[in-house]
Amino acid sequence: MSITAADVNKLRTITGAGMMDCKKALVEAEGDFDKAIEILRKKGQKVAANRSDRESSEGAVIAAVNADSTVGVVVSLNCETDFVGKNEGFIKLATDLAQQALNYADKDAFLASDFGGITVNEKLMEQTGVIGEKIEIGAFERLEGAFINSYIHAGNRIATLVALSAKVAGGDEAARNVAMQAAAMAPIALDENGVDASIIEKEIEIAKDQLRAEGKPEAMLDNIAKGKIGRFFKDNTLVNQDYIKDSSMSVAAYVKTIDGGLTVTGFKRVALA
Repeated sequence: MSITAADVNKLRTITGAGMMDCKKALVEAEGDFDKAIEILRKKGQKVAANRSDRESSEGAVIAAVNADSTVGVVVSLNCETDFVGKNEGFIKLATDLAQQALNYADKDAFLASDFGGITVNEKLMEQTGVIGEKIEIGAFERLEGAFINSYIHAGNRIATLVALSAKVAGGDEAARNVAMQAAAMAPIALDENGVDASIIEKEIEIAKDQLRAEGKPEAMLDNIAKGKIGRFFKDNTLVNQDYIKDSSMSVAAYVKTIDGGLTVTGFKRVALA
């Protein structure tokens, strides 16, 4: 049967596949759109099987926040090469997926959800066939709070969310500024209470080893090491870090310049390797 350009374009719009792939699928399916879509999906499965051992460390990291600014997600759509990760269509797909992810509490539920008539998992499989690279969801992070804003660093390689304790005048800019801080300074926790005990123990041992190398008496090591841990918390926990736009104050102090009762209650940060 005759396959028209309009038919090919329609299938391309539905699937995102290339023009030639869509034409071949329609010819094989004898013009049946459902069969053509299935052919493209099976092609994706074959490509995925052949590339299952490939590393997908490139891609796009996208943050999205709901209309009420009370829920945010960060999703990374991963691929194999920087070339694909910068592609406009790939970034649009990542953005659309992040918007959908706002409706789901965890990665598994999101992957099983309907995305244009197929599941997100099936869409990823389809795109693997279309693009010819391993395509998968890497990170899935969700944050809830009284007020949330996001930041996506240029190039879509880092994205962050920050939650504030209340919705206040100026809070939108403040949350975005703190989200930029989290992107730039890569804190390991919100505050000292969020740092894993094993990390603290390791840092104390490192500090003691350094002090011993400097010839400090063993009896003094504990007290001096605890002081060094205080510095570690200041450098590595978000609210205790120096605010990057004004190093005379901490992040916690900065948000209080917006409103005296305002605090940072949470953050999420995702970065490509």
